[in-house]
Amino acid sequence: MFRFFCRWNWHKKLLRHKCRRILPNYSFSSSINSENIQQFKEKISKGPSLSNFITNNINHIPENDIVDYPPYLTSENNVSRKIYVETYGCQMNVSDTEVIYSILKQSGFEIVKDINDTDVIFIMTCAIREGAEQKIWSRLNYFKTLKRKHDAFYPHKLKIGVLGCMAERLKRKLIEKEKIVDIVAGPDSYKDLPNLLSLADEGQKAVNVMLSADETYADIMPLRINEKSKSAFISIMRGCDNMCTFCIVPFTRGRERSRPVSSILDEVKYLSDQGIKEITLLGQNVNSYRDLSTDIDSEMILSPGFKTVYKKRTGGLLFADLLDKVSDINPEIRIRFTSPHPKDFPDEVLHVINSKPNICKLLHMPAQSGNSEVLQRMRRGHTREAYLELINHIKKIIPNVAFTSDFICGFCDETEEAHRDTLSLIKEVKYEFAYVFPYSMRQKTHAYYDLKDNVPEEVKKRRAEEAHSVFRDCAVELHKKEIGNYHLIQVIGPSKRSESDWSGRNDWNTKVIYPQIPIPIEKDSNNCHLPCPGDYIVVQIHDCSSQVLKGKALYHTTLQEFYRNSFF
Repeated sequence: MFRFFCRWNWHKKLLRHKCRRILPNYSFSSSINSENIQQFKEKISKGPSLSNFITNNINHIPENDIVDYPPYLTSENNVSRKIYVETYGCQMNVSDTEVIYSILKQSGFEIVKDINDTDVIFIMTCAIREGAEQKIWSRLNYFKTLKRKHDAFYPHKLKIGVLGCMAERLKRKLIEKEKIVDIVAGPDSYKDLPNLLSLADEGQKAVNVMLSADETYADIMPLRINEKSKSAFISIMRGCDNMCTFCIVPFTRGRERSRPVSSILDEVKYLSDQGIKEITLLGQNVNSYRDLSTDIDSEMILSPGFKTVYKKRTGGLLFADLLDKVSDINPEIRIRFTSPHPKDFPDEVLHVINSKPNICKLLHMPAQSGNSEVLQRMRRGHTREAYLELINHIKKIIPNVAFTSDFICGFCDETEEAHRDTLSLIKEVKYEFAYVFPYSMRQKTHAYYDLKDNVPEEVKKRRAEEAHSVFRDCAVELHKKEIGNYHLIQVIGPSKRSESDWSGRNDWNTKVIYPQIPIPIEKDSNNCHLPCPGDYIVVQIHDCSSQVLKGKALYHTTLQEFYRNSFF
């Protein structure tokens, strides 16, 4: 209603403005009498003809006409407005923040890095676990204190906005009950932020948490947060249809939809031209990517032993085709992707990964549990046995593959025996890295309505600690096997613990520490220089821990050259 009123007001004023240019001395009044009618007739007879209108439209373009535009369309409202964004959660939230930067900058806002030098504070939120939300509430209370201090000294009030998954889930509590924030915007409403800011300035409730069936922000070129970094994220799809009973993502991010492949390839080319050396393709269920804008006859093929809760889809360009096209743009750019679902690893995807040296041989394989009964309650669509068969099948196709995983400890009705199955799965697979968390029941999920959160918190924490301990032991065992081996490292920069050491990442995304000294520009060369961020170097491993490899930098190389003469 507010928007309609603003537009009607604007059109009325614009009409009067134009009429006054034609009849400058005529007084507009709602009262009508014979004298007014006679005056109007006389002015019409002396006024412009049709030819005057045609000539006027062709030859005269007014430069200084002042029109009273609605506030949410007026760029002047955004002059000198400074925006600060604080981001929490997954890589998708980082990518969304870069989309927001681009939208706001195009609307005339200035992005700042100092929270004390801003007119608007946005916080990008995560709702996946209770702990993540508690951190957000703590920050909001801090922002409330900043707002009180700011508003006491400045005429323009400090605005606070909540973005992302928590915004959708707690919109009413944030705006009406707690009254901490001025703006609430869900994951699919970021294009509406300039309008929401104007509404907040007018004292209106600025809320948009509508989920979209097709929004992918494919038409927005993200503005990178860290322009110096040689790594970048590209969001290729949004939402999730898997409906795991523990997961809130389908309710905060909506249904699956994928970006057109052409827009993704354009962004990859742009990043390549900017000197980016590593790109991570993002999606809540990234390997279920399906570009329906392409007229391709394709069929959904699941990993053997896996099933879905939804009807199989047909048509469109699939993830294997996308990976193939992305990896061909620049063979010197490493390609990663996250977060996949184990059900979407058909052989076509595996063979593309194995055949392309620049597609990293690290697969994230979220298991969540090692017990088939727990997996059934989680609605994961597979058993323990099917998961292990897939792991072994992948190893046959991709010999140098490594795995990471997610585990939830203490899910509804999980027994000690079921927990031991999870520990044994970790020992059997031996993950390069594992994300282990105690179960946190979320409202709106299927588990919230259908299952009981009946494992005590102290038991959940103890089981999570045990799972993490087993993972660390297995990771050390894995890394010891790499001592003496040669790894291709992409240089990141100085180590946080030592000024003389630098760090980089290998193909498995493991951090590698090495002394920063000049090394040959290529193998057997006498010309040496210091490695720089983004460079590829060869490092021989001589020590390790569960999370880090340590070694000696030998020489510079290229990604393609290293794998042509591969030690790895």
